[in-house]
Amino acid sequence: MGATQQGADATQNRWLTIPRTLCFVLNGSDVLLMKRAAHKRVFPNQYNGVGGHIERDEDPLTSARREILEETGLTVNNLQLRAVYNIDAKASTGIVLFIFTAESHSREVIANDEGTLHWIPQQDVSHYDLVEDLPIILPRVLAMSKTDFPLFIHVSYDEHDHIQMRFADE
Repeated sequence: MGATQQGADATQNRWLTIPRTLCFVLNGSDVLLMKRAAHKRVFPNQYNGVGGHIERDEDPLTSARREILEETGLTVNNLQLRAVYNIDAKASTGIVLFIFTAESHSREVIANDEGTLHWIPQQDVSHYDLVEDLPIILPRVLAMSKTDFPLFIHVSYDEHDHIQMRFADE
């Protein structure tokens, strides 16, 4: 099958998505979160994992590894897919988000313009100003075993702009 047979140009009346990764790096019982910079358009001053857009020449795993290295300076082990979100934010395009966990033997992180990095004890994460889905997803992701199947989640927003998360296994 050639490239033209993939149907990638069949976009009329199709909902298109932007692929992204989100990664939670672990060191012992701590998780690395980024407090997003105040000047960022998306989630300013809120805590989230690290990640970003999947580049044209990347698969999700390669993107996750690259984003972790770019934003933290860490080389990680045991990078595992934990969840896949299909996000409908009521725009003409949506987002497909691949969520990963990884382990780091180092806690030495670099500075970057995305925000500041913080190693936070897992039991204290709920005390921080988290991006709206993290209180729901992060405990589930951190409780997963190495052999658990990834979670599949549809994210949307109700008429009051409150997040709605529908888990495929429920």
